[in-house]
Amino acid sequence: MSHVLMVDLRSDSVTKATPEMRRAMAEAVVGDDGREGDPTCQRLEQMAAELMGQQAGLFCTSGTMSNLVALMTHLRPGEEVIAEREAHCLRFEAGSMAAIAGGLPRTLAGRAGRMDLDQLGAEIQPGSRLRPRTALIGVENTHNLAGGTCLDVEYMQRLWALAEKHSVAVHLDGERIFNAAVALGVPARALAEGCQSVMFGLSKGLCAPYGSMLCGSAEFIARARAMRQRIGGNVRQIGHMAAAGIVALETMVDRLTEDHANARRLAEGIERIRPGWVDLSTVQTNIVSVDVSPLGVPAAEVVAKLEQRGVRGLPIDARRVRFVTHHDVTTDQIDYALDVTSDLLRV
Repeated sequence: MSHVLMVDLRSDSVTKATPEMRRAMAEAVVGDDGREGDPTCQRLEQMAAELMGQQAGLFCTSGTMSNLVALMTHLRPGEEVIAEREAHCLRFEAGSMAAIAGGLPRTLAGRAGRMDLDQLGAEIQPGSRLRPRTALIGVENTHNLAGGTCLDVEYMQRLWALAEKHSVAVHLDGERIFNAAVALGVPARALAEGCQSVMFGLSKGLCAPYGSMLCGSAEFIARARAMRQRIGGNVRQIGHMAAAGIVALETMVDRLTEDHANARRLAEGIERIRPGWVDLSTVQTNIVSVDVSPLGVPAAEVVAKLEQRGVRGLPIDARRVRFVTHHDVTTDQIDYALDVTSDLLRV
């Protein structure tokens, strides 16, 4: 068999823009976003804000930039951020919380990405001459390293009430918030409207080639826009990229159910071969995490063997391999990936 890569399940970030997105990009009406404004970008920002139940939006280059701009806007250097121990903003964003925003992370271990709210409340610090003030709580929905698990509306409402009680802001890393909303059967705004800021990605499951949205109050976004400028995030005729984001929001949200079904198909197939290697309770959206430690070899070696058969996964640590379903993977390809994976796991 040829070693041409057939099924790329490393991430939903590998998705390609649809023909409709490409047409919209070519035909977009644009302006200078750093001066009078770009009309297509302004339309996208307003659309994003309305979907999140917020007043205003800001188009950023990436999810990492959106999270960083939010942190820079919320925090004064030395203030504390409480986040779940495996949060993306702590693990995969190059230490920008501390290095650039000046935030001091305090971490709590979660279950399926969910911090215990009683424990969280006990950790919030009012601040003093000697101790930093807890200024922000960060949560992630869906939670990447927990396997794409969701924080539901009831949890978010309890979190908002807790944060209000302690006068602490909440930032939602909602890179895959539409996956959560579709899985839970609720509007995305129901998971975001009580946050002081929320970001979501356009370039993963929604298939746009670029960008992330940061949303909040009009006053917050005005300050965030200045912070985006500070780190070089202003882009001139950004409407070409914003046009793809508009198409993504209009056409790609409802179809996420297909990705979730494919993830479940893959997870249940692996579980039949190797019971206990996939925690099916965490397969709620489009991510499947497989514990390959019983094979006695590092996850990276397992991934290398899969790639030889035309299936790409991602080693997320020494014992776990991650597979992510998305628009560019068909059910037939999932079945092929399952056949290849099952052969390897039977060894």
